[in-house]
Amino acid sequence: MKINCHTAKAVALRRAMQKIKKIQDIMVGIFDYPHVPYWFSISQTIKIARASLMGSKKSPDPMAVLVFDEKYNLMGTLTIRDLLRGLEPRFLQASAHAPVAGEAELSLIWDTLFSGQSKELAEKQVSDLMTPAKIFVEPGDSVTKAAYLMLHNDQILLPVLENGRKLVGLVRFLEVFDTISDQIIME
Repeated sequence: MKINCHTAKAVALRRAMQKIKKIQDIMVGIFDYPHVPYWFSISQTIKIARASLMGSKKSPDPMAVLVFDEKYNLMGTLTIRDLLRGLEPRFLQASAHAPVAGEAELSLIWDTLFSGQSKELAEKQVSDLMTPAKIFVEPGDSVTKAAYLMLHNDQILLPVLENGRKLVGLVRFLEVFDTISDQIIME
């Protein structure tokens, strides 16, 4: 009787595992995203992002730029939000210790400083504001693993490494959500 019970559980587990999609089924190619070396300035990266993300009718979501080192190893990612945040004068950024002025006043201050200080900030390297690529998945990993990693590390994009070394694609939160919600709706 114990053998039959364990066998039934093993069969049910195997069926459940077969339903779960793998990262390789939903990953996006790395060439769908623009690439820059880590030493590029925010200004240079904005030009590339505009040409590739904004100029295309089929821009990837999230709009992001991949940052690489000299050996073409992925160092991190930049969203367009990160690029704008890099242009914001430092004293306007929220602090836990300072009182926060009204949004209208802060935007007016940024308006008056934009042409000077933001243009200076645009010359900083993108490596200063990128999100470092520290969390990876493998093509054979389950989509639920990617969901877990994304949720617990506040990520919207995860690099997919083959054998823990070669970058072969990206998995996006959108496809992860779509796959998991499909499973919920279908069952």
